[in-house]
Amino acid sequence: MKDNKNSILYVVLVSMVAALGGLLFGYDTGVINGAIGPLVTHFDLDPQLEKGWAAASALLGCVLGVALAGVLSDRFGRKKVLIVSAVLFLMSAIGTALPKDITMFVIFRIIGGVGVGAASMTSPMYIAEISPARMRGRLVSVNQFAIVTGFLVVYFVNYFIAQQGNEAWNVQYGWRWMFGSESLPALLLLALLFFVPESPRWLAKQGQSDTALGILSRIGGVEHAKAELAEIKEAIAQESGSIGQLFKPGMKIVLVIGVTLAILQQVTGINVFLYFGTEIFKKMGSTTNAALLQTVVVGAVNMTFTIIAIWTVDRLGRKPLMIVGASGMAISLLAMGGAAFYQKTDMWILFFMLGYIACFALSVGPVTWVILSEIFPNRIRGRAMAVATVFLWSANYVVTQTFTMMDESQWLIEKFHHGFPFWLYGVLSVVLAVFVWRCVPETKEKTLEEIETMWLLRK
Repeated sequence: MKDNKNSILYVVLVSMVAALGGLLFGYDTGVINGAIGPLVTHFDLDPQLEKGWAAASALLGCVLGVALAGVLSDRFGRKKVLIVSAVLFLMSAIGTALPKDITMFVIFRIIGGVGVGAASMTSPMYIAEISPARMRGRLVSVNQFAIVTGFLVVYFVNYFIAQQGNEAWNVQYGWRWMFGSESLPALLLLALLFFVPESPRWLAKQGQSDTALGILSRIGGVEHAKAELAEIKEAIAQESGSIGQLFKPGMKIVLVIGVTLAILQQVTGINVFLYFGTEIFKKMGSTTNAALLQTVVVGAVNMTFTIIAIWTVDRLGRKPLMIVGASGMAISLLAMGGAAFYQKTDMWILFFMLGYIACFALSVGPVTWVILSEIFPNRIRGRAMAVATVFLWSANYVVTQTFTMMDESQWLIEKFHHGFPFWLYGVLSVVLAVFVWRCVPETKEKTLEEIETMWLLRK
């Protein structure tokens, strides 16, 4: 019993270190929420195009980071890619705090985006590969919890920094401190990564069976480790190791499901609220301080319902959570669009936004990453996840860039009073619920090797 408790503690601690990559993901992408207003004023940016570019430029780096991380994590290991991500986070924190012009700011945001993209794929994949099947859903969801914790922490940091001076001080200096504050968690991640092991599944793929066995023994005991290693080797023996494996009979559907889920997670609008929440509240009548506080409330709800998801994903399953959550998101978004159209107060917008955030955090946010980390074959999991995650970040970029264009469009404002984007995201949430219901299988309590076999049997 003591050994079992020690094994569980070991897995949890290792997963928490890897999940710090998720925390930096949330911190790096969320810092723009409080900083975008002063940044736009400081560099005198055009609100319809340049404002969106300042926020969305990091997402181009995310696409590049994912594309590189897939190949590099399969070749050099998951741990090494996480270390590189931590270095890029640190570079971005320093560079975005000290730019002389918007061009230098964008360059360092893209560098940070590369780190975010790499971590967004590698952290959940690493956790999935090191976790026992009975705990995998919860532990991969811890990565999503870390992401939303990163958002919440940076919202608090942004609010605290904004209180240190007046509006003019924030325009000149405050936003620099907001970006620079990321250097502290980046250094923590970099230091702790040197104390965690490599993924045992990656080691087995590289022929380092003894090392893999040692790590698996710490995770679940010697007998469990031997059985798990045999199952891993059997699955690897059936794999070609080529990305072309995804286009073989029985596997094509895996790629379609992964890519579609990745896109739908983003086009339902989540990052509009995480990146521009403060600006949305200000448009609806809130003062800057009130808008920053309302954003903190959004972050707190996001974190609270992610905790609920962690404790239910292995009990209720992936599919029921996704369907219920996407349906709730659709209702909240359509209501939010109505509130914006009829120009209701910012409190109505906050109420419906919190409903949307709660539904997303309970389901689509963490569970999408759980599914993506589970469904692909062992030998090419890194590259396959990279394909899906490239689409995810590309969709995020499109949503982020087009939101400011829709939100600042005089024609749309005259017709819909800022309600159009929310209605659009609501319709896409309905599409997500239907897609999961019709196309996504349940993977609860299945080992990664059992899931792989399930696809092969569909030939």
